[in-house]
Amino acid sequence: MANVITTTENSIRFITLNRPEKRNALNDELIAELKGALREVGDDEDLRAAVIRGAGTDFCSGADLAALQKIAESSVQENLADAESLMELFLLMREVKIPVVAAVHGRALAGGCGLATACDIVLAAASATFGYPEVKIGFVPAMVTAILRRNLSEKRSFELITQGFNFTAGEALEMGLINRTFSDESFENDVKEYVSVYTKVGRSAVVLSKRLMYGIDGKSFGASLQLGAEINTIARQTEDCKKGIAKFLKK
Repeated sequence: MANVITTTENSIRFITLNRPEKRNALNDELIAELKGALREVGDDEDLRAAVIRGAGTDFCSGADLAALQKIAESSVQENLADAESLMELFLLMREVKIPVVAAVHGRALAGGCGLATACDIVLAAASATFGYPEVKIGFVPAMVTAILRRNLSEKRSFELITQGFNFTAGEALEMGLINRTFSDESFENDVKEYVSVYTKVGRSAVVLSKRLMYGIDGKSFGASLQLGAEINTIARQTEDCKKGIAKFLKK
């Protein structure tokens, strides 16, 4: 059985984590298949957005028991290679040209919460639960910390990664960690309606906006403005922009 299932609806690629009996826990196979699915998204110029979701009752519960056992028994070099595999996934999600959206229902814990956090946009069912509980077993949510510090305040990030408590979708929304919450009953349809916006706006403009958004990380104000000027110039040359301006001028 495939660990990841992909389907396409109206130029939106849905990537479903498919280990429902394990609460979609992460293991080497699932991570490899997820990276493969994201690379396919990156190669498809017809797609407007990608949605990562979980089969069954949960989004993703983090690493499975076998993966934790492997960590305990592996050498330093083996553990580094394993950590770098997850790092590659997080990098890939930002390198994919189009928006990558997490649709979270049930639990998103530990690596599963990290996976959601690494997406460009996070949507959640009202009853969803989030948490970075790694410290409870002496572990560190290390790579997701780089993402949290780009999303939340230093003190809020510190609290989340060092106390390891679970928090609700409502709390995640209030702190700015997720974008929207929807009712459990209409969640699937609400997600589809939300991402359908990307079929109605200029694809190249969204692609360039994502490149700019993450491209200014670590740059000075002046360097960020310079990158903005360069992206703006590229945008002006696209067919989307030329058609958009022509349509606007005809009004």
